Amino acid sequence: MNIIYHVTSQAEWDTALLSGQYTAPSLALEGFIHCSTEHQVAGVLERYFKEKENLVKLTIDTARLTNRLQYDLAPSVGQDFPHVYGTINLDAVIKTEPIQGKPIQI
Repeated sequence: MNIIYHVTSQAEWDTALLSGQYTAPSLALEGFIHCSTEHQVAGVLERYFKEKENLVKLTIDTARLTNRLQYDLAPSVGQDFPHVYGTINLDAVIKTEPIQGKPIQI
């Protein structure tokens, strides 16, 4: 099983549960939803979610995705990150975990 992760707010996840699919603002702005591998999650939390609260980490089984997954280079950190080019179908999300307090190294 190939696993990737996505960090979002609890409110955005609740909206996804009601609508039947998950989307993110980056899909409209950039054409994809940003995701991470396991070893990239801590850095993403530190760079982009440092002052945010009520976060949830989505665990996504890539074999269940109905939209294209592609790894693209993020020049700012020199790493390839997984991106989903479309919405994330809810049955691809196999686990959700609340992120409490200040992010820690994973």
